[in-house]
Amino acid sequence: MNTCLFYKLPEDAKQIREEVFVKEQGFRNEFDEIDARAMHLVLYDDELPVATCRLFSDDLPGDYVVGRIAVIKEYRGKNIGTYLLKAAEEEIRKMGGKRIIVHAQSRVKKFYEKQGYYSLGKNDFDEDCPHVWMAKELRGVK
Repeated sequence: MNTCLFYKLPEDAKQIREEVFVKEQGFRNEFDEIDARAMHLVLYDDELPVATCRLFSDDLPGDYVVGRIAVIKEYRGKNIGTYLLKAAEEEIRKMGGKRIIVHAQSRVKKFYEKQGYYSLGKNDFDEDCPHVWMAKELRGVK
C-alpha cells in the first residue's frame, strides 16, 4: 500500500468518492468548491486506487479539516481507513498543523474516537445524514 498526495482532485479520488458516497450512500452534492483548494490523498494497492480523503486548512491558524474519507467496499474491514487517516495526520503535521477537525457521519463516530478524536458537541445533518463535528490535537507539533 502506498499513498499519493495530489494538489488537485485526481480522477482516482473522484471515482472512489462517486462509488462510495453517490452510488452506495445516495449523496447528491458530493463535489464542491473545496475540492479545488484541498489536497487529496489516494491510497493504492499496487496500482488499484482503494481509498481517498481530502485535507485543507480551516479558518483558525493551525486547524486543518480532513474529510471525504472513502474506502472501496472490497477493502473495508482491513484498517485501510485508519492507515489513510494516519497518512493525512502526518501530512498535516508536516505543514505545521496543530489540530484536525472532521465532520464525521454519526454512524462512524466510534472509529474516530479510537483514533483519538473527540466530539465538539456540534451535530447536524448533511443531506439528511446525521453528522458530528470532531477534533484531535496533534502532539509533537512545533
